[in-house]
Amino acid sequence: MTLPLNITVNLNFLIKNKNIDGKIVQVSGRVFTLSNLISFSRFLVAAPVIYLHMQNEYEYNNTIVALILYAGISDYLDGLVARKTNTISEVGKMIDPISDKLCAAALFIYTVWLGWVPLWFLVLNVFRDSFIMIGSSFIKVKYGKVAMSIMSGKIAVNILALYWIAVFFFRDAIQVHNWLLYICTFVMVYSFFDYFNRYRKIMRGAKFN
Repeated sequence: MTLPLNITVNLNFLIKNKNIDGKIVQVSGRVFTLSNLISFSRFLVAAPVIYLHMQNEYEYNNTIVALILYAGISDYLDGLVARKTNTISEVGKMIDPISDKLCAAALFIYTVWLGWVPLWFLVLNVFRDSFIMIGSSFIKVKYGKVAMSIMSGKIAVNILALYWIAVFFFRDAIQVHNWLLYICTFVMVYSFFDYFNRYRKIMRGAKFN
């Protein structure tokens, strides 16, 4: 069955003009906002955690626990503050995922160096994040704005954090480490293809925040 030409044209128009983020969000060009400061500060957590851990003979202490708790809370707090204060910005859309990736990369490089995390997992993570960032840069060049993170990517970040916490703080829970490693690998691969599918839609003209 073939649809009439006018219906086909209207369907294509609706598909192209539908916002793939669900709802339209007002995004500003502001740089110095509280939410952006919170996002940036998360990147600064990795260095003192690694330094303190090495100084404490590779054992964690209360300061390290507090820093990791701050990193986790700030990952939710920056977005909450941005939404509540209407300060979602293009800079914030870049700083938030970059801070996540740089902080996670530093902490995972350290645990790989300690022999607690397999090297192949770090390599997979680096390649995944690199391709996602390259795709984001192409979108930025074409449209002049950055695409927001998607739900599967946020879930992947959370499971990644759980895996690192389990490995770092609960050294004897080997079975838990293995399960989280497999789950994290699956979700990371799934979210990569989810990002790729979204990239294709945006490059073909889909609207996004």
